[in-house]
Amino acid sequence: MRRFGWVFVAAAVLAGAARAEVTFTGNFVQGGLVYGQTAPGSKVTLDGRPMHVSAAGEFLLGFGRDAAASAVVDIVHRDGTHETRTVAVAARAWDIQRIDGLPEKQVTPPPEVLQRIKDDNAQVAAARARDTDEMLFKTGFVWPAQGPISGVYGSQRILNGQPRAPHYGLDIAAPAGTPVVAPADGIVAMAHPDMYFTGKTLILDHGYGLSTTYSHMSEIAVQVGQRVKKGQMIGKVGATGRVTGPHLDWRINLYDIRLDPALIVPPMPAAPHPGG
Repeated sequence: MRRFGWVFVAAAVLAGAARAEVTFTGNFVQGGLVYGQTAPGSKVTLDGRPMHVSAAGEFLLGFGRDAAASAVVDIVHRDGTHETRTVAVAARAWDIQRIDGLPEKQVTPPPEVLQRIKDDNAQVAAARARDTDEMLFKTGFVWPAQGPISGVYGSQRILNGQPRAPHYGLDIAAPAGTPVVAPADGIVAMAHPDMYFTGKTLILDHGYGLSTTYSHMSEIAVQVGQRVKKGQMIGKVGATGRVTGPHLDWRINLYDIRLDPALIVPPMPAAPHPGG
């Protein structure tokens, strides 16, 4: 499986008869992000959904956890001609964990907080719906924090026989107060001091519908509307919200399509040995 570190090695090339090639780079897999390049002035849809295309013909595609085995990419060129391609999307196996005998209050939130959860979700959805006309993501991505991976994308728990929503983030275990950095250039789209499930929560907009989310932080060091550079500190690891210990829950979305952060970064650097 190719990781998506913006070292462009074509994953697929679709040749047009009398026009520039259409190239794809990335992971045609559940949770994968793909960068595309077509002729300037073209329009692109993914399964009928319009994608943001730059004047130079660049665009992104994303495939969720439960994406079908194939997807249809339709490209309409400036001259009105179009290409339709069906691309295969590889399936993945997910970690499913069953836990029974839990007190009901640990499985279902109490009624008095349901409106708060609804409001939280609406704010997150609005931040992820942004479609900024800047390809800030082209700086490439690095890890926002370092530490053991304590939770992976796509895993799911079945509590007292009730399937819970899959985990769409990547959990990085680290001591409270550990710096969190921007993995790529971006604009702060949301900075919430206290969400019910995720506590102090930050969302960065990387352009063209691509965003990243950081949850359970002990401190948020940036403000809404602020531009951040790759590697700049944006906050600190914490244990706010509904958690059992300090960690960073890191997520990536293409609009409302939830992707796997592990596919856009190189392997995490090894921790230094004690004593150097």
